[in-house]
Amino acid sequence: MSQRTILRRCVSCKKVLDRKFLLKVTRDFQNGVVLSSGMGRSAYLCPTESCFEEAWKRKRLQKALRCEIHSSFFNMLQKQLNTCIDSDTEA
Repeated sequence: MSQRTILRRCVSCKKVLDRKFLLKVTRDFQNGVVLSSGMGRSAYLCPTESCFEEAWKRKRLQKALRCEIHSSFFNMLQKQLNTCIDSDTEA
């Protein structure tokens, strides 16, 4: 039996990729906005600096999740992005 590829679209660049290559941001009903976990309305973002900047400037995540996102969450998201970029350059 073959594995099904689950595709998701980046809210910033609109590329369709396998969801394991994207960062998942979820509006959780208990904890607010969380990264890579939880159930609820979700948006996906490419782990690139350009997609992060576009999502920040044009409020793409806020529109997709239909909620307000504080700058502290974007700071945490940028740290996660830097971790992803660092791990890609080491490999």
